[in-house]
Amino acid sequence: MKKIFIMIGIMLVIFSISYAQADFSINGYLETDNRMLTDDNYFTWNKNQLGLKFEGSYSTNYHLYSEIRLRGFGFPEISQTADLQNKDKIYKWDLEFREAYLDLYQFGLQDLDVRIGRQIIKWGTADKLNPTSNICPDDLEDVFNFGEQSGVNSVLASYYLGDFTFSGVYVPVFTPAVLPSGIYASALSAPMELSAGMTLRKYCDKIVLPEQKFTESSQAAFKLGTSLFDYDLSLSYYYGRDDFPLLNKITITPVDTSGTADVATEMIYPKMQVIGADFAGSLFDVGIWGEVALTIPDEVEMQTILGEEVQKSIALKDDPYCKFVLGGDYTFKNGIYLNAQFLHGFVHERGTDDLNDYLTFRFEKKFFNDELKIVPIGGAVSVTDWDDYENNFGVVINPELSYFPYDNIEMILGAFVLGGKGDNMFSALKDNDEVYFKAKVSF
Repeated sequence: MKKIFIMIGIMLVIFSISYAQADFSINGYLETDNRMLTDDNYFTWNKNQLGLKFEGSYSTNYHLYSEIRLRGFGFPEISQTADLQNKDKIYKWDLEFREAYLDLYQFGLQDLDVRIGRQIIKWGTADKLNPTSNICPDDLEDVFNFGEQSGVNSVLASYYLGDFTFSGVYVPVFTPAVLPSGIYASALSAPMELSAGMTLRKYCDKIVLPEQKFTESSQAAFKLGTSLFDYDLSLSYYYGRDDFPLLNKITITPVDTSGTADVATEMIYPKMQVIGADFAGSLFDVGIWGEVALTIPDEVEMQTILGEEVQKSIALKDDPYCKFVLGGDYTFKNGIYLNAQFLHGFVHERGTDDLNDYLTFRFEKKFFNDELKIVPIGGAVSVTDWDDYENNFGVVINPELSYFPYDNIEMILGAFVLGGKGDNMFSALKDNDEVYFKAKVSF
């Protein structure tokens, strides 16, 4: 805890000195977020967060930017008297460096800009759900905060030639995605199932990260962007790894003759290539956008070890598969705003046979000079089998009421209502309806 405050204090001193000597700015926000299950009044989310953003430059040749988050997140973890003497167990804090990078303008060439450091590189034109954006790992700590990503240490070079922009990215070290935890963990992972007649005694899993070698851990991406007939267009290519782990080994060890067994699993991050294209523009008064991503994965072998018997199969075929999203938004004359998207393939889904369909939607209306915003209906619907959609669907409804009592202050009251049937991410959480309250002040 002391190290965190010392670090923030040092940064504030450094930037205060720099601010007096150059064109620097400091801004940020303070936010609280609390959630509770409607069935049993059980609190599931308790987050207080201070975000600070520093940026500026000493000259027109370069610019620096940094964002940090100081968070109090979670609940007390107390099981014995000694824990009451440890503040970290009573109230958990952590410090996250979101971004910290340096922009170099006209670096060596008149039309070449370079960005070096920890950065969030988000490609694509769709609203939050971007199948062409694969450079930065997904951050699904909050499973309902679609589109959140973590920063990576990288180099981004952009070259401007007329109406065209050529971008290249190099990421030396692989970073995995952050997965949901607690009651949300079941949204993206299926429970471990054993053969009929077998009983699980002990389970352990192992994650194998890529070796920290250039040939194993590095990632690269390229993008060509331009504008044509008032539409923004781009083509992209990514070579790296899927940031979600894939099961490739199961070891089942019988411990008695009645079917009781210990199970150990191993997961890896498969290599892949992604060829992407996107567009954004407007058709009359309707904003429209779309993305398509063709993923070419490396084949991954699956091993199932039962005693001395080893069975081999394919965990992931090297067959290409395609994810895409198409959406639009429109503001009606009465002020009602509508945003809707159709998505084929969520961020964690892979393989042609495992891609599902999703529809996201949001209606909102502002009142009293924008002091009050009401979202009577918003959320998403998923379908995993169109031939039997009545038994293979999921839904999350997300109504919200936002109040802006003063400038830069927002207070939100909302709910997540979940339901569905079959095996999908929303029906897996259908017993976890929640209400939440958020408050945020920006400065």
